[in-house]
Amino acid sequence: MSPSPSGGAARHGHPVPPVPSRSRARRLLAPVGAVAGVVAAFAYVGAVDPNEPGHYPVCPLFRLTGLYCPGCGGLRSAHAFAHGDLPTALGANALAVVGYGVFAVVAVLWLVRAYRGVPTRLAVPPVWWWGIGAVLALFTLVRNLPLGSALVP
Repeated sequence: MSPSPSGGAARHGHPVPPVPSRSRARRLLAPVGAVAGVVAAFAYVGAVDPNEPGHYPVCPLFRLTGLYCPGCGGLRSAHAFAHGDLPTALGANALAVVGYGVFAVVAVLWLVRAYRGVPTRLAVPPVWWWGIGAVLALFTLVRNLPLGSALVP
């Protein structure tokens, strides 16, 4: 294919117009929307205390088995985090607090790249997914053993 005078590539003798770049506002729509959704969720959990019974359902795994899943204590952690109480947030679910940090870093990178017009593709290799699964399984196992009592919400 040869370039056409309009900047696109010629295909079968017909010029292909260049693809117009999306406006900055349009590029920022998805990352800003995602961040706004997370901020709204934290605002709700910060306003509606999960430590008071009746506001949120009990974890089904805990209710059926008495075992803590990796998410148990996540709402209490988010509530404490929303109020700026990091020690309580870590005590309720340390892994969730790590997740908040990872989300913040990914969101900032996404916003910066969208602002600059650089395509963003989050491609996580399978080995990372297996590693994340292993960390979740280990966290779940340890928090349900006597030696991991510090990880219990």
